[in-house]
Amino acid sequence: MTSLFRSPRTLYGLLALAEMVTWTLLLAGMAGKYLLRLGELGDLGVRIGGSLHGFVFLSYCLVTVLVAVDQRWPLRDLVVGLLSAVVPYATLPFERSADRRGLLAATWRLRSEQPAGAAEGTVAAALRRPLLAAALALVVVSVVFALLLAAGPPTQWFR
Repeated sequence: MTSLFRSPRTLYGLLALAEMVTWTLLLAGMAGKYLLRLGELGDLGVRIGGSLHGFVFLSYCLVTVLVAVDQRWPLRDLVVGLLSAVVPYATLPFERSADRRGLLAATWRLRSEQPAGAAEGTVAAALRRPLLAAALALVVVSVVFALLLAAGPPTQWFR
């Protein structure tokens, strides 16, 4: 598991790819439900694809913030990184662009560097205890995910 946390490039690339895969599952479920009219089977596809996508979406956003703080991304790149999760299939092109522009290093800066400020201190603590941080992140993402499930589908939030 700690090999996932070996570098920002590895972790961010994995989450960007996972986000794209779950977009595909969600869109396939929606196609089954709305275009092919598969009834309960289509509804099941949307529930499974939507749930997986929602969980990975939240995880991607959390990792985007983690990497942005560690790598000292400009605010613009952080915002674009977060927004790339909203647009289907945009996470991988953003990740590749970030890597080309030197925003994804081969090592975590805050594993060895002294943190400056509360955000960097939190990220440094997480990077120095990756298993504990992963467990805590899993709990936080799960709680947020459960709250969003209780709130219902996003299409019903503004009715």
